[in-house]
Amino acid sequence: MVIGQFFRLPGLDVFGTDVKDRSGPAVLKSVQDLSRYEGAAGTYQVVVDLEHDARFLPDAIRGTRTLYVASGSVSAYVDLGGLGDDAVTVDADRTGATLRLPHARLGTTALDPERSYAVSKQRGLLDRLGDLFSDNPAGEQAVHVLAAQRIGEAARESDLTSRAERNTTAMLERLLGGLGFERVTVVYG
Repeated sequence: MVIGQFFRLPGLDVFGTDVKDRSGPAVLKSVQDLSRYEGAAGTYQVVVDLEHDARFLPDAIRGTRTLYVASGSVSAYVDLGGLGDDAVTVDADRTGATLRLPHARLGTTALDPERSYAVSKQRGLLDRLGDLFSDNPAGEQAVHVLAAQRIGEAARESDLTSRAERNTTAMLERLLGGLGFERVTVVYG
């Protein structure tokens, strides 16, 4: 039992808590110019069950197990920044255009902290004692890394890049069609 709960009476909280945000301002670390068209994005959810066991010791003494539900997104894009002079060819009568683009690629997995949460975390006695002396008690970095890897794998297994290529093609056909081109061919590879 926590001492604060012991002294709590209905309508009266002797040991009330205040929440103060003492965080500093965000620091800009880098700026990157992007020259890509994001043609599709997927949102994924994965359940991560990560267990660390110690040899020859029962889990109640040494070991951790975390059950974590992670939500995140991955975008698929076509990089337009490295196109050479031969990437776009126009017919002699200026009614048709052919574009040669690289295949779509997947972006970095972005975990959504508002939709991701730990369902349970079990720790052995020695792990709990170690958390008392740790700078990062009950750290979940390994779970976040594994969740991001699993979401990235799910994105690679989906049709996200082919959808990005279809959407990029449709956007370019509309754009060039608005400029007067009657035939637009987009080739990937």
